[in-house]
Amino acid sequence: MGKKRVVQKGDTASSLRLSGVKETSSKKKVSRGTAYIQSTYNNTLVSLADLSGNTLAWSSAGSLGFKGAKKATPYAATMVSKTVVEKVRKTGLEDIKVIIKGVGSGREAAIRGLAAAGLNIVSIKDLTPVPHNGTRARKPRRV
Repeated sequence: MGKKRVVQKGDTASSLRLSGVKETSSKKKVSRGTAYIQSTYNNTLVSLADLSGNTLAWSSAGSLGFKGAKKATPYAATMVSKTVVEKVRKTGLEDIKVIIKGVGSGREAAIRGLAAAGLNIVSIKDLTPVPHNGTRARKPRRV
């Protein structure tokens, strides 16, 4: 179960550092960033990054506890967006560019969730991959 430590008189909470436990503090102050939304038929993933591409926070419908077909719903996408914005609230992020990829049902709902959480959306770019010739056809069947 690990070591137990008895607090002595004079010890403060700041002097007690547990090994392996990181204190999450946002040293970075970011006012503008990019939101990457990947919406598939099975899940919705949202990540927020600064302008140089360093990820500030991310979340997915599966990590929030949605299971099965509920992960791909617009409600789950909205909850994912709001969760990600709460994670980066301390960094001071205000303006975002949205880059969306995928054809799932949570596309528009994720964008609405970002806007409802208080972020200003500067631009929306759709980078969904579209096949321009398709895959190679099967060989003809011989009867």
